[in-house]
Amino acid sequence: MKINWNQLFAIFFILISACNSNTKQEEETSGKKIDQEVTEKEEEKNNIIFFGNSLTAGYGVEADEAFPGLIQKNLDSLGYDYNVINAGVSGETTASGLSRVEWVVKRQPVEIFILELGGNDGLRGIKPEETNKNLRAIIDKVKEIHPVVKILLAGMMVPPNMGQAYAEEFRKVFPEIAKDKNVNLIPFLLKDVGGEAELNQPDGIHPTPKGHKIVAETVWTHLESLL
Repeated sequence: MKINWNQLFAIFFILISACNSNTKQEEETSGKKIDQEVTEKEEEKNNIIFFGNSLTAGYGVEADEAFPGLIQKNLDSLGYDYNVINAGVSGETTASGLSRVEWVVKRQPVEIFILELGGNDGLRGIKPEETNKNLRAIIDKVKEIHPVVKILLAGMMVPPNMGQAYAEEFRKVFPEIAKDKNVNLIPFLLKDVGGEAELNQPDGIHPTPKGHKIVAETVWTHLESLL
């Protein structure tokens, strides 16, 4: 698969401004949805939390078409007794994720925690060491509250427009954290989807329902062994 990073980055740069303008409203809406979902499931023990940005939140598609919703369907069809909680918020960075993760994970038991953050950091040119620090802090906080939780970290990549050195340093953040923190890793969440026009919405960033199906397959490959 050859990704046209120049074209993809240009679209990313334009869209990030639009996403940021709606972040506050989306956070409030997402927070209410998360709160309602958590309340309904807080007494149940086998919870899987998907904690991420607009990719996890399912920007532009129905909730049951986004990859966390598809994972829930797969779990149900195979008879697994797990509840998926979608805690994705559009526009989320690792810094803002760190500020709200305690609130999310304290509200119910958590069996598996899937961490999908960092993409917005890369698009904004945030120093990889800052992203690294925040992701490690999120993992530490989740483990502090739920010591036996299983964590799956979703890796991300950025186009080389910020410089090849930046892109490579950013890519290395995720496997380094996974190794140091002894958590499971999805090397690249958007494998076979990123840069594929027919699998993404017109903005070029967010997967279509068909794209989300492929993302769900990628996630399932790494999640199934944790069940």
